[in-house]
Amino acid sequence: MTAADLRVGLVGYGLAGSVFHAPLIAATEGLTLDTVVTSNPERQEQARAEFPDVRTVASADELFARAADLDLIVIASPNKTHVPLATTALEAGLPVVVDKPIAGTAAEARGLAELAETRGLLLSVFQNRRWDNDFLTLRKLLDEGELGDVWRFESRFERWRPQPKGGWRESGDPAEVGGLLYDLGSHVVDQALTLFGPAASVYAETDVRRPGAEIDDDTFIAITHASGVRSHLYVSATTAQLGPRFRVLGSKAGYVKYGLDPQEAALREGERPGTAADWGREPESLWGRLGSGGESPVTGGGSPVPTLSGDYPAYYAAVARALSGGGTNPVTALEAAAALDVLEAARRSAHDGVAVEL
Repeated sequence: MTAADLRVGLVGYGLAGSVFHAPLIAATEGLTLDTVVTSNPERQEQARAEFPDVRTVASADELFARAADLDLIVIASPNKTHVPLATTALEAGLPVVVDKPIAGTAAEARGLAELAETRGLLLSVFQNRRWDNDFLTLRKLLDEGELGDVWRFESRFERWRPQPKGGWRESGDPAEVGGLLYDLGSHVVDQALTLFGPAASVYAETDVRRPGAEIDDDTFIAITHASGVRSHLYVSATTAQLGPRFRVLGSKAGYVKYGLDPQEAALREGERPGTAADWGREPESLWGRLGSGGESPVTGGGSPVPTLSGDYPAYYAAVARALSGGGTNPVTALEAAAALDVLEAARRSAHDGVAVEL
């Protein structure tokens, strides 16, 4: 830590806090992980073992009692706590990063955005999948016009978990804001809106497939964008055979990419950004293919496209620049609210069996 470093308080040390936020904060020049909030003694011990200089406290109240000693609050606790904790932090005069989804409703997200604007504070949303290797590669292809006019965007975030794991993410209690629609759906919808612009209409199908499951575990979302692009988005815990992560079809060519960005797996294994020269890089065998002519990439159609390296560290680097006056908010609360508009429309569509206009 240097005297100029911004001191960060991290609320929550479960999967999001320990695997994503803490390592990325610690790896970011200009940020120092100062305090971790968790009431779990084992997680407190884990945090101190991984970051020897960090303080641990058992409650957010203890953290906010030291608000004057901190420069940024990161909220990585269960979804139902996002709005009250972000509100408290902003009212205490602290900039905030909130894990996705920022809130359970678009109205709550816009309320937080208004509060942050009134207080003149940064409010950012951790949409790390904008820095996935495949997403960065697809953006480059689009910027270079390699696909022509895009007609259809297919995105899949699929898993094979035939037995529910339990916990708040799989709770049927609406207050928990659980289920795949709001969990993985937050990622795929944000990516679609970032690439192809606002949604004009939404159709969705949500199902509860697994015995004992309480909330959606197999969901499909179709977005018609105002630009005319159609996005077909799949999130599932019940996929015995995984489809391509991306399949993008345009007037000149198509791009098909299998496999998930390697950064999450690396973080779970304890690898850290900055310690490996090949951070975020994947083997050539997983590169996507670009081509036309109607042939499947599985049978050799198209040409391999080198996948850009994934770059989760870029998110917190952008946050640090924004707080220091040298950059803009990498993901705004209003962008997150637009994604929540789509998720709310998807829930209504699945319930009523109709497309919902936005």
